[in-house]
Amino acid sequence: MYAILDIETTGGKYNEEGITEIAIYKFDGSKVVDQFISLVNPEQPIQPFVVGLTGINNEMLRNAPKFYEVAKRIVEITTGCIIVAHNSKFDHRILRLEFRRLGFDFERKTLCTVELSKKLIPGQVSYSLGKLARALGIPLSDRHRASGDAQATVKLFKMLLTKDLEKEILKETIRNEPSQQINTKLIQIIEELPSITGVYYLHNDDGEIIYIGKSKNIRKRINQHFTNDYHKSKEVQKEVASVSFEATGNELIALLKENEEIKQNKPKFNKASKKSIFSYALYQFADENGYINLRIARSDARKKSITTFTNLQQAKAVLHNIIEKHHLCQKLTGLHIGKGSCFSYTIKSCKGACLNIETPEEYNLRIQEVIALYSFQNQNMLVIDRGRDIDEKSALLVEEGVFKGIGFFNLNHQMNNLDIVRSIITPMTNDRDAQHIIQSYLRKNNKLKIIQFSTHE
Repeated sequence: MYAILDIETTGGKYNEEGITEIAIYKFDGSKVVDQFISLVNPEQPIQPFVVGLTGINNEMLRNAPKFYEVAKRIVEITTGCIIVAHNSKFDHRILRLEFRRLGFDFERKTLCTVELSKKLIPGQVSYSLGKLARALGIPLSDRHRASGDAQATVKLFKMLLTKDLEKEILKETIRNEPSQQINTKLIQIIEELPSITGVYYLHNDDGEIIYIGKSKNIRKRINQHFTNDYHKSKEVQKEVASVSFEATGNELIALLKENEEIKQNKPKFNKASKKSIFSYALYQFADENGYINLRIARSDARKKSITTFTNLQQAKAVLHNIIEKHHLCQKLTGLHIGKGSCFSYTIKSCKGACLNIETPEEYNLRIQEVIALYSFQNQNMLVIDRGRDIDEKSALLVEEGVFKGIGFFNLNHQMNNLDIVRSIITPMTNDRDAQHIIQSYLRKNNKLKIIQFSTHE
């Protein structure tokens, strides 16, 4: 659990400042579950330059609660949480200073989004909250006011969690959480999980990830893990101490993150994932008459395929749909063997390529349409899907036929600036498994919004 906060102060000499405004959002790694926002009477004048920066003046704070009046609520909302702030050393120091004046020792673990951003989003011109938010397309209203800055920090932190493929933030968080009793932990874990789409992580007592999975319903899937009698499930049940998760909003992002993070983290119970997730592919070749033929065959890493399939049954089903939709010849797609015309020609679906009635030039135009539709070849596109919240969408970026990664953006932000698109994207490996996942998903979900673009824009 995290307490994402921002504090505005009076300014002045080091360790003599007072708090003028505070905003705290309690964040469970997926959503905000509690919040506290308040002006605070610092019982000392505000420096003039701070008034100009924040717009908060002495008159505004005359009837605001004093710090001792809000201290209990601050302790309550931050207990058991890691404090997250943009330059957390400053915010944590100010909080400790105010509590010390009350004779109370306030100490919390902290995470700094400036330091995390420098590590996970390198190459930015500036790491100030305002400039970073602008570069990443994060909406930021009421700049230099606690609530506006804290809300932007929540969105930034969500992005950083997504970009942290090695899950260092998650592991450290789990290590700092109190361990549960073995006899009740599985029931407690299930009760605290949401029924959402995402990736989940099973941790041992040391916080290490022992299994990574994805599901459209995380709570239901974890319940299956904990109630199965299979040998592997029983071994997992013995070692699991806690479960964390990351919401993805849709299954495509969940599949891609699962594929990438299993390879990055190599959890001990994910051994089966070392195998390829597809076994057949669709290939092309030109025959002696100049017609482009399509063929299903065993996948071969040495050959360039149009698209890939989990098994032969899926491959044949997809190819039949392609033939019907694009009026292709069964003979030139390997589904009709023998002399004469194919069956599709007899029902007027094939236009006669099998009898040389349709010219290679005419036939190959439709084949090229198929290749463009089902392969990544020279593609520049953004695939837009559901996000984790109502006001959010996910984006998947492919440039020059290469899968670049995934990210999330606010609905108020137009995705027409490629530099911003590249900034919000979490880079991911363009391996054959990732391409298979994307192609398979796009075949099943052909109504997804796809934005084609030029890399020269």
